[in-house]
This record gives sequence, C-alpha cells and structure tokens, in this order.
Amino acid sequence: MKVSPLLNGLLACILVAAAPAFADEISIAVAANFTAPMKLIAAEFEKESGHKVVASFGATGKFYAQIKNGAPFEILLAADDETPTKLVKENAGVVGSQFTYAVGKLVLWSAKPGLVDGAGAVLKKGDFAHLSVADPKLAPYGAAGVETMKALGVYESVQPKVVTAENITQAYQFISSGNAELGFVALSQVLKDGKIEGSSWLVPANLYSPIRQDAVVLDKGKGQPAVDALMKFLKGDKAKAIIKSFGYELS
Repeated sequence: MKVSPLLNGLLACILVAAAPAFADEISIAVAANFTAPMKLIAAEFEKESGHKVVASFGATGKFYAQIKNGAPFEILLAADDETPTKLVKENAGVVGSQFTYAVGKLVLWSAKPGLVDGAGAVLKKGDFAHLSVADPKLAPYGAAGVETMKALGVYESVQPKVVTAENITQAYQFISSGNAELGFVALSQVLKDGKIEGSSWLVPANLYSPIRQDAVVLDKGKGQPAVDALMKFLKGDKAKAIIKSFGYELS
C-alpha cells in the first residue's frame, strides 16, 4: 500500500513529538574519583534505557557551590556523604533519594616503581621533593590524605613539599606527569585490570575517616522519570559490578 506524502509527514511529526517522552537528557555532577566507572555505567544505562547522560566531573566542594548558585544538575554523585546530606537539609536535594553508591579507598601512589613501599615508610623518610594532594577543603580524598599524614605524625615535616591540586584528577595528573613524585589518590584511579602500575601503599582504613560516597537527586531532578531510572540503575547489579571492579567497596 502506497503511503501519501502527507501521511508520511504526519507520522514524522508524531515521532518527533513523542521522542522526549521516551528519551531524556540527564545532567549529573560526579566526583572526579568516580570518572572512569561512571563513564562505563552511563554507557550501559544509555544502551538499556535510551536516555542520555551528560556528566560533569570535578571536586565535590565546587559542585556544592555551583548547585547552591543554581547550576542545572539533576543528580549529584558526591565523594562524601556530608555534602548530599547538607543539600537535603537545605532543600536543594530530594528527601529520601540519598544512598551510598560506593565506599572509596585511599592509596599513596607513585608512577615510579620502587618509590612507595608497602608500609608507607617513604612519608617518614621524606625522600621526595613534591607530594600531591587534592584540596582538602573541596575534595574528600584530599582531606583523607591530610588525615593520614597527621595520624602518622608526618604532616608538619611533609607540608612544605605538598602540592595542592584542585581535585583528585589533577592530583593524579601531577603524579603521573612526574611533577610530583608521589601523592594521595583514589584506588579507582590507579587500579587497572586488578593491578597497579608504579608503586603504591593502600592506606589502612583506620588512618582516615570512611569515604562513603553518596548520590542524591537534586531539586531540579525531582519527579523526572529518567532521573529515577538512573538512580535505580546505580543500585542494580550491572552498576555494582562496575563499581567493584574499580576497587570500591559497596555499603
């Protein structure tokens, strides 16, 4: 049966009009340490749902300031649990939407083999010129690094050698480029196929406060089916398998 050009045009208009109901764009703010796993999770989610994820990666503290200033994010995946809790209390986050999607691990890492020993004694020896740490005021992993150095009693002696990075991604870049011989980063950044290149010390969990990373739906994402679908996907088996593969623990 031959379809008239007019009918073709009407069908096209109907499909275009219906498209937003089936495929939406979700704007999310993601802690820098979670960049690699989130890219994989987003790809799986897009494949399964048809929705598009537009992710921005950076320091949790900076995202907090941007959200309070009206940034159009619909979900925050923070590097802590305090920021989402604060946003909910301040009516910028949706009550009941917050949950822990990952528990992070801190590692002292160097791109140079043999520099960092398995007990972190290099911090006491001080055989390095620069140590990279993400800004502790903005990045929870940076705060954990400072906590670790204080717990070991080396903070005062190491402080003159500290290079403060804007976020954990920049901290990693300083180290991988050789601008800093070593530094504190997230295990997820250096763990590849179950191995860590260079040299590292997995910091014992008792030396820093637990890095519970929480997700929360923001006010601009309230009542959005695509947003709810992504939050549900983050709690599912596919996302959990990806998260665990990067060295995170699940709560």
